[in-house]
Amino acid sequence: MSSNEIKTVEGTGIPLVLDDIDTDRIIPARFLRCVTFEGLGDHLFEDDRAQDADHPFNQPQYRNASILITGRNFGCGSSREHAPQSLMRWGIRAIVAESHAEIFFGNCASLGIVAATADRNDLETLAALVTQNPDCRLTVDLESLCVTAGGQSVPVRIPDSARTALITGQWDYLSRLLSAQGAVTAHAATIPYLNDFPD
Repeated sequence: MSSNEIKTVEGTGIPLVLDDIDTDRIIPARFLRCVTFEGLGDHLFEDDRAQDADHPFNQPQYRNASILITGRNFGCGSSREHAPQSLMRWGIRAIVAESHAEIFFGNCASLGIVAATADRNDLETLAALVTQNPDCRLTVDLESLCVTAGGQSVPVRIPDSARTALITGQWDYLSRLLSAQGAVTAHAATIPYLNDFPD
């Protein structure tokens, strides 16, 4: 199995089953001035967390979670890539939601973050399990299209194109480009406007 292949994501969960969480709430706009994405995870949900001491991302029992359980239209608003970058840099590797905003979903897919959907009742079941036992282990399985936790299993959905890219490792465009360096260099040598310069 290639190191880029993502067939399952395993870890503990963090429940945030709210609707219409937009990218400005995920990472406030003032943090978009960064030159790199380093450190963005420290500011994930910064304003929401400042306003609500009980916010799940403030709670120590969820600090090592890697699977976010959330609601409808997650990641709506602006198309900033900083939102999934901040989630990934905090430690989130899979997001199970009722639905995802389209551009946010695409940004997740290009980073190798699993963005799956599930029915509301199943999300609430998962959130209850995680709330009752934050150490409960969850597995998001892209081959069987389910999330298992605490002896329970719920079905999830993900578009076939994204699922295939994750399972095969094709989501990682940079690695694919670098692995083809020889072919790219050879092809570039055949392009006149890259090579035929007068002396």
